[in-house]
Amino acid sequence: MKVSLKWLSEYVDIKLTPRELADRLTMAGIEVQGVQTIGGWEKVMVGEVTEVNPHPDADRLKLATVNLGTQQLTVVCGAPNIAAGQRVPFARVGAQLIDGHTGEMLTLKPAKIRGIVSEGMVCSEKELGISDSHEGIMVLPSEAPVGVPLSEYLGDTIFDLDVTPNRPDCLCLMGIAREVAALTGEEVHLPEIDYQEEEQSIDSFISVDIIAPELCPRYCASLVTGITISSSPVWLQQRLKSYGMRPINNVVDITNYVMLEYGQPLHAFDYHKLGGHKIIVRRAKNGETITTLDEVGRTLNKDILVIADGEKPVAIAGIMGGLESEVTDETTAILLESANFDQATIRRGARHFQLPSEASLRFEKRLSRGLPLVALKRATWLFHELAHGKVAKGVVDVYPGKVKPEGVLISNEEVKRLSGLDVSIDEIVRVLTSLGFECQQTSVSSQALVFSPYWRSDINRAADLVEEVIRIIGYDKIPTTMLSSTLPEREPGPRLELRKKIREIMVGLGFQEVLTYSLTSLEGLRKLSVELEPEALKVANPMTKEQEYLRPNLRAGLLAALASNQKLEPGGIRLFEIGKVFLAKGDELPQEKEMLCALLSGPKASLSWMGEKGEFDFFDAKGVTENLLRGLGLIAEFKPGSDQNLSPAESAEIISDGDKTGVSGVLHPKVTEAFELSGTVCLIEIDLEKLLTRPIGEKRYTPIYRFPAVSRDIALIVDEQTSYQQVESIIKSFPLVTEVTLFDLYTGEQIPQGKKSFAIRVVYQSPEHTLTDEEVNQIQQKMLDRLQRELDTTLRG
Repeated sequence: MKVSLKWLSEYVDIKLTPRELADRLTMAGIEVQGVQTIGGWEKVMVGEVTEVNPHPDADRLKLATVNLGTQQLTVVCGAPNIAAGQRVPFARVGAQLIDGHTGEMLTLKPAKIRGIVSEGMVCSEKELGISDSHEGIMVLPSEAPVGVPLSEYLGDTIFDLDVTPNRPDCLCLMGIAREVAALTGEEVHLPEIDYQEEEQSIDSFISVDIIAPELCPRYCASLVTGITISSSPVWLQQRLKSYGMRPINNVVDITNYVMLEYGQPLHAFDYHKLGGHKIIVRRAKNGETITTLDEVGRTLNKDILVIADGEKPVAIAGIMGGLESEVTDETTAILLESANFDQATIRRGARHFQLPSEASLRFEKRLSRGLPLVALKRATWLFHELAHGKVAKGVVDVYPGKVKPEGVLISNEEVKRLSGLDVSIDEIVRVLTSLGFECQQTSVSSQALVFSPYWRSDINRAADLVEEVIRIIGYDKIPTTMLSSTLPEREPGPRLELRKKIREIMVGLGFQEVLTYSLTSLEGLRKLSVELEPEALKVANPMTKEQEYLRPNLRAGLLAALASNQKLEPGGIRLFEIGKVFLAKGDELPQEKEMLCALLSGPKASLSWMGEKGEFDFFDAKGVTENLLRGLGLIAEFKPGSDQNLSPAESAEIISDGDKTGVSGVLHPKVTEAFELSGTVCLIEIDLEKLLTRPIGEKRYTPIYRFPAVSRDIALIVDEQTSYQQVESIIKSFPLVTEVTLFDLYTGEQIPQGKKSFAIRVVYQSPEHTLTDEEVNQIQQKMLDRLQRELDTTLRG
């Protein structure tokens, strides 16, 4: 939010420099992000045009005599709106101005135009850098002091404030004025709100009915007749321009002015266009339509709050008015609305229609219910003064959401407990009173009962009041003290710990973590579909076509990242990502699952004359999976898989504790081609939700065996369909077997058709004594018998 220091000075006396004031506000919780100075005009004065004559040699040029107080100068001017009696900005020779045609900065030099020397220049707003207006000269108010530097008269300092969402009262000049007054000990000068009323009551002109009180807790209105629609005074226009608002007419400008002044959005209806002279605040009907001020027809639904007359909707509450009740140049009577609306309803409606505005942004932050009446009276006073209107007696104030104010107890003990600052109750009352709070004494001398002012909607408990006290006294006054008790022991979250452990293991295995977007395109997901199109959840309001769907897997984003990296990195690439995927569940909210996905691609080793040759393959992916699960304290088993994105001959399901945990294998050639990948790509995918149900990282101490081990090599002939894992699990089930290693796989001559040979080294070791050959022979014979019985194996001679 932007704040004009000159405008702010009307409500509170400011004796600090702009930089000092910015620092004080920032330290009090109202961050000043930037300070902009307007009006560094040198050699530009306020002048008075005393005489305008035609140029003797040019029909479109005029000779203007400008009085600067101490001297009079003649200039050649081509502006169509120049006239005698005007107060204007006059630039002397040497002044720095903006070229109205090119936009470049230039230094004004003496010039002879059609034979007559021009001794300066009467300036437009664009030439001064105030706005883009260049159709004519800038005309100052008649009270502008002649001969005064323009920087003194029009110069200003603009603060750019970052107001937190819980402080909607600071989205206006009065809110900031109250903050400044509390910080500097000054008084707030309240704007004028008392005006003369006519005899006839407003109740005889209009009726207001709130049918949806849960969405509109308060609705206030006043009636002003006999108004004249015209341009606003120059001073009002300048203030709106300093906030980036374009002046339109006195009615619209006054509503914007009061919104900036008090923070309460207002809306003016043409009274004579309201059917039945009624206002009905209600939910819209499904399919009901309204044409808004931007001349766009909009279809409404029951979640939208509307302001209706006796026949139809005339405004979308808190968002935009209707075209049929618009104030025009022919308008002579207005009904001025000042209401309080439900913040969620306004936010939802503004998003639905994509109509964010200064008004809706304020309503979305839960404005105080006490604000509409005060802002209404201020705006009505301005209409009476600036639009020459006659005000009907009284105001409409329908207040179904009125609640009895409840005080909040605060004590100096509570201030000390929460902040460590020892503040007396008298000082607490002084600070809160300076902020507009009402403080009442209680039976306990160290306590006070505090009631919030009408403009504050964010005070709910004692901690909120403590914050108010401390930020005004100064956060720098809080003492540094030791903790009064020990910190509680950290309780690690299982999900967080699992992610951390996986990251450590994967990085240790040479992988790099990447983060991809949770939103993706259907085109990217279809690249993964070999047979079926993936079911994906479409986002209601996508930002781009590439981010229309919630990802049902991590594969698409990770493979796209791999494709980008392959173009730049000729060596091996290992990537992994931990993230959530979103699975459709009919009309219910999607299921969110945390997954791990990893990719291996390219050469196994770095480029070297002695490096290992060959690319990553299925067994590398299998080894990574085993190492990962082993690092988590789990045992990985594998069985043939059927994932459509993986090659049928080189894919496996990952089994842990008897349950499928994920998949591993070589990417299907069709998927590789779709993503324009080169070489063999291996993929690992693990469902982390299933790992969370198992004990992760449990470690047991096993002493180092003191006695020597005995190793035996055996060669087994098995069926081609028999996996090594089946053989290994049987061997490991026997006591004293500590290690099993497959060191050769052979098919060919001397091996029967449909068979293969496993060469296996088995290591036996006892923790209690040195094994004898007889003990080893007995165990091994039992092992061979079981292998022959269950897997039909035979020893190879």
